[in-house]
Amino acid sequence: MNLFERAKYFRTKKRLGQNFLINSEVIDEIIDYANITKDDIVVEIGAGVGFVTEQLVKYAKKVIAVELDEEAIKELEKLDADNLEIIHKDILKTDIAEIAEGNCVEKLKVVANIPYYITAPIISHLLGEIDDLNNRNRNSISEVVLMVQEEVARRMVATEKSPSKQYGLLTILAQFWTECEIIRLVGRKSFYPAPKVNSALVGLKINTEPMLKLSDYSHFRRVLKAGFSQRRKNIKNCLVNGGFNKDNVKSVLEKLNIDENTRGEALSIEKFGELSEELLKTI
Repeated sequence: MNLFERAKYFRTKKRLGQNFLINSEVIDEIIDYANITKDDIVVEIGAGVGFVTEQLVKYAKKVIAVELDEEAIKELEKLDADNLEIIHKDILKTDIAEIAEGNCVEKLKVVANIPYYITAPIISHLLGEIDDLNNRNRNSISEVVLMVQEEVARRMVATEKSPSKQYGLLTILAQFWTECEIIRLVGRKSFYPAPKVNSALVGLKINTEPMLKLSDYSHFRRVLKAGFSQRRKNIKNCLVNGGFNKDNVKSVLEKLNIDENTRGEALSIEKFGELSEELLKTI
């Protein structure tokens, strides 16, 4: 019985955002990209009824499936795998670092086919915010393979040269601590039930150091939040409305040769870093 036929037997729950991956080729690519071997412990987020799980257990030393749905867990329990541990819990309330410590490993890998409506909170949970330099979860992960909406994937890998709606705070959150890339696009028919949007498989290889060396990362986060707060306004007005002194903003923009009418989405992450450092000197 193919995955589509198997999926039809399970009553999916819309409120949990369940769309099961039924494309075997994509599942194989997840395994290949993450280079999963018998040395790896893998945390699978949103394991569902186990279509990806049953392949992961063939290659990994151990698979820890985190799943919220009780009915899905009953299906997972049918998998005949000694190296499978099932955790009945909300991933946003799950301590990844605690899992790593409990399995006596420094780093583990994460595979996730997650409900699209909580993508950003899950990414934030795994990586920590940009000013969270010693985030326990991020420090316990070597890489993440994540299924997201194509639109979200485009935002994660965007640059200041991308269409303005793509480049923003999610871009910086994804790239500040990782090497981020789209592995492949995934059509709607690769899932059951088929979602209304196209998807993409994204790879995040975790770095041990942040993208930029800065004096104050919390200040940098504040500058970013202000810079992207009102996309129709220019960077000067965004910063002033964000609580920065008008005269200081004007002088710093002049010093960095940034036209005050430039919008935040036209500034690179590096340029935001320079802006943050110079504004910090004015405090």
